[in-house]
Amino acid sequence: MLTDMFTATAPGKVILVGEHAVVYGRPAIAAPVWQTLATATVRPAAPGAGCSIFARDIDLHLRLNEAAAEEPLAVVTRLALAQLGINQEPDWQIDLRSDIPIASGMGSGAALSTALVRAIFGQCGVVVDAATVSALVYESERFYHGAPSGIDNTVVAYGQPIWFVTGQPPEPFAALAPLLLAIADTGIRSPTKETVGYVRRAWQQDPNRYEAIFDEIAAVVKAARRAMEHGDRAALGKQFDANQMLLESLEVSSAPLRKLLAGARAAGALGAKLSGGGRGGNMIALVQEDTVNAVQDALAAAGARRVIVTQLGG
Repeated sequence: MLTDMFTATAPGKVILVGEHAVVYGRPAIAAPVWQTLATATVRPAAPGAGCSIFARDIDLHLRLNEAAAEEPLAVVTRLALAQLGINQEPDWQIDLRSDIPIASGMGSGAALSTALVRAIFGQCGVVVDAATVSALVYESERFYHGAPSGIDNTVVAYGQPIWFVTGQPPEPFAALAPLLLAIADTGIRSPTKETVGYVRRAWQQDPNRYEAIFDEIAAVVKAARRAMEHGDRAALGKQFDANQMLLESLEVSSAPLRKLLAGARAAGALGAKLSGGGRGGNMIALVQEDTVNAVQDALAAAGARRVIVTQLGG
């Protein structure tokens, strides 16, 4: 039976280590960021009104029966309805809101789609598991990112830190000791589809060189996991820095990102790196209680549009 209204949320995310290489079968570690949220609310509309989707933050209004086949939010809505066995378009108004920066590496598209799927199932009185949500959202991710690894939809749908390898079941993951991260937004939009496409073209031209870099990134990810399992923040910080050097060799960093990274390190961060596709978007810095304020101030002084502090574990 349909309820009067149902609201669901989903978090943003950051990749701690392993971006880009994860597209080529190497592992990555990612975590949700609950300080940023996407929200979906489904409510009944007038009989015969059909299904409309409003995403006012991006000035988007879709009528489901008119939306293009490749429109990501329409894709995931149709898939969710099909999963529920609903063949006739329901009379619904769906409102989407999000404070996750767009095209910044924080999984804004995956979060919107995850909240949307959960709200659709909830409106129908059905509890949906994380694996089903992730699989449905992945289909919409293909239209945002071209050839996504699946890490965004997985970490957002599961809502917990994960060890991720494409094609393998996600492994929920936790650090022995709490980790404090400062996440700084360059304010520069950088669609993941573009940077993933850039790396793919470079890989096609020189596969041996890029496969070697991806192997080095995989080694960093494994060392980062060991550091997390032992609660060794200093060692984890070094792996952040090592991962950043390898991302530089993939040519996905930028001057604004480097400025933020240098500012964070100078203020006492244990390590810092870009997070996500690169070129713009966000960077992350591993900080401690006694350095977090100084790092926040340094990031603001270095031009960060916004700084979020989040704790993993603990």
